[in-house]
Amino acid sequence: MQFEVWAPQADRVTLHCEGATRALARDPAREGWWTGEAEGADGTRYGFALDDGPVLPDPRSRRQPDGPDGLSAVVDHGRHEWRARWAGRGLPGAVLYELHVGTYTREGTLDAAAARLDHLVELGVTHVELMPVCPFPGRHGWGYEGVSLWAVHEPYGGPEALKRFVDRAHELGLGVVLDVVHNHLGPSGNYLPRFGPYFTDTHTTPWGSAVNLDAPGSDEVRAFLVGSTLAWLRDYRIDGLRLDAVHALYDTRACHFLEELSAAVDGLAGEVGRPLFLIAESDLNNPRFITRRAENGLGLHAQWNDDFHHALHTALTGEAQGYYADFAREPFAALAKTLTGGYFHDGTYSSFRGRHHGRPLDRTRVAGHRLLGYSQTHDQVGNRAQGDRLAALLSPGLLACAAALTLTAPFTPMLFMGEEWAAGTPWQFFTDHTDPELAEAVRRGRRREFAAHGWAEEDVPDPQDPATRERSCLDWSEPEREPHARVLAWYRRLIALRHAEPDLTGPDLAATRVAYDEEARWLAFRRGDVRVAVNLGKETAAIPLGTGRVEVLAAWEPVPEPGPDGLLHVPGESCVILTQS
Repeated sequence: MQFEVWAPQADRVTLHCEGATRALARDPAREGWWTGEAEGADGTRYGFALDDGPVLPDPRSRRQPDGPDGLSAVVDHGRHEWRARWAGRGLPGAVLYELHVGTYTREGTLDAAAARLDHLVELGVTHVELMPVCPFPGRHGWGYEGVSLWAVHEPYGGPEALKRFVDRAHELGLGVVLDVVHNHLGPSGNYLPRFGPYFTDTHTTPWGSAVNLDAPGSDEVRAFLVGSTLAWLRDYRIDGLRLDAVHALYDTRACHFLEELSAAVDGLAGEVGRPLFLIAESDLNNPRFITRRAENGLGLHAQWNDDFHHALHTALTGEAQGYYADFAREPFAALAKTLTGGYFHDGTYSSFRGRHHGRPLDRTRVAGHRLLGYSQTHDQVGNRAQGDRLAALLSPGLLACAAALTLTAPFTPMLFMGEEWAAGTPWQFFTDHTDPELAEAVRRGRRREFAAHGWAEEDVPDPQDPATRERSCLDWSEPEREPHARVLAWYRRLIALRHAEPDLTGPDLAATRVAYDEEARWLAFRRGDVRVAVNLGKETAAIPLGTGRVEVLAAWEPVPEPGPDGLLHVPGESCVILTQS
């Protein structure tokens, strides 16, 4: 079989394959590439030595059986027999569910997660979004320090387990989204710089040198990332990718990397005959990310909307630290602005950043489903000092209000695993670094970060302690007990309503109408004939609804019909969804 590697700085490249060595030759048609043939098949172990240096794993390795530092292994994707006949499932009308393989079950494997997918079908979600699965040192971690961007973490089950997971999801009618990290690689097991200019000091990121998207050699780096993206979508039949922190993908070239990537994904969608999509995580509030390429945008299909989360979080909790400050001044006004305009910071002053931030979203060109709305995510929970969920902060009634707002808003809703039953387990930051110095640095850094915000060191969980990961695993006995069972039933009802009521999936952001009372702590909005009213205060709120025939679709607590005055009396810490015609 053919082996090849891009190593433009090397004078010699040697293939080490199953104990034998072979000198590779320069490819005359591709500058910097080395090629050669050797015996190999699925499972064959191999690596490359540059200029008589140590044997290193393949940058495009499809499998790392012994972890990021070991030899690569050949993967023959043609050997897998797919069971599901799958036409694909796009984003319009979707409900996403963010899942971390290592803590969704205590086993922490893809096969164990696949065995729990029936729960998601009963819940009513349409897509499961897996947090990163690329190899990283050790067994357990969040996955955002991965390396080997074409491979699957072996403790999760490796490539075949991911295919089994996707196949099972598709059999059940669930799409699969994968979180990928292109903006940096982990600090341990990253051998890319030895092969070529994969990184550049032209730009810096919070993780160090930036991925090289615009300096000399960047053509091949971009091709490397595009190739990895297409491999997930093609070889594993993934339906979409979530792109981590795209604001850290620095690119000054005329054609931005994300535009090139979105064009390649749209092209593959045409080839395979099913919808494929890219979801960006960005804190820039720049509509260009999700504007079509034909309209001078980058052509991504959706993006996370942290502004909706921040407004909702401050309204629910009253927290006002850090980036919550601007939202907390008038949280209901902030929530109303995001529900109708997408962004809160759309050119307004951000006290957290000390400058104006964002630009307005053109609601005539951008459909509501292109923004993801959520009350919790892995970031917003896990980056709290103790990884406490909303369930640790709020009453069941307020959790019901958060769910109602998220699942009826004009965005694509996304849930974070366990929130649907008000999970009592935290989700904390945990690592399993095998390098003792790196492990200690991470431990000290985490504690130092939160000490600056007034936390005692002993109150910040040790990320390297196995107990931190254990505490973060979902407890699957909870959904059968109260108050978890009631919350779960509420989520199921809301998701069923979203699927049943066309007004709740309408694409027009401008069609949403909002009213609120900051002091009384209630907010109501209208989407077509559907009305949603939430009362975050402790006392019953009288919400002006107007006259007309009313039908209650769902209510957390019983709500009497409005009287002749048109006032809807919603109990404290409760919510109602109804139609009015």
